[in-house]
Amino acid sequence: MFDFLALGRPVLVALALATLSGCVARPVGDFGRAQPSVLHDAIMPYAGDQLARVRKEPVSDFNQTDQEVLMHDRTWRFLVAAHGKDWMFDSSVELQRTRIGRARDYQFSRDRYYTWLRTTEYRSSPTRYSTVGRHILADLDTLPATFQSICAVLEVDWQRRMALAEIGGLEQGVADNVAARRAENQWHIDWFVRALTYRYDSYDYALDHLLVETPHEQSISVDESLRQMRPWVDRANRGDFCSGATAVGTGGGVTIPSRYQTMRIDTEVVVQK
Repeated sequence: MFDFLALGRPVLVALALATLSGCVARPVGDFGRAQPSVLHDAIMPYAGDQLARVRKEPVSDFNQTDQEVLMHDRTWRFLVAAHGKDWMFDSSVELQRTRIGRARDYQFSRDRYYTWLRTTEYRSSPTRYSTVGRHILADLDTLPATFQSICAVLEVDWQRRMALAEIGGLEQGVADNVAARRAENQWHIDWFVRALTYRYDSYDYALDHLLVETPHEQSISVDESLRQMRPWVDRANRGDFCSGATAVGTGGGVTIPSRYQTMRIDTEVVVQK
């Protein structure tokens, strides 16, 4: 295995700067899943850890548990969007994931998804509604498993703290690693929550503007899908990943009002594939 320590800090910093200037996005394969890559799975994360230490950020030397690996795999698709790279900033996300750069998702504006939609050429304007609906449904399909993976990591963090408290005589470095890994996991969970909220807000913004730009009855079904997504966003922002209840149909009887009433608009429906 290649000895990254032998590179030395100057080379690592140079690597980080080269990556920043090149804006390297993580390679993806089928269904938007990340493909194995020495650069993205080993070299960049190692360089990012070194830079994070320089910034006095918590960095754990612990190996990842299976639960932590799964959480990163499950949440990753919400941090980027293979169908709209310009609006989800794949390169910036990769620099943030590997900790080479600081978090930048706070700066993302919710109009970028709509801009991508309206500048993408479609044979029929209703197809844009179908596109939005398809993306929302893809998110809804994967949210339950994603929440479960986050809950499993929260459980692992709790088990670590309990084991540390019950086992005496361990080195201070062990406690430091437990605290650092917990901070890293919480940082990643918080990032997922921001990404999920950003997606919802982007879909909502796009739907409102499409309704004005190209009114169509298909907007009603897309709005219903978005209404189903909202409880998941609310749960994530509450930190409720372990309740075990599905988000659809929950909310204590509170009904989110539709943005639509009686509409006299085009009625041709484009099937969401």
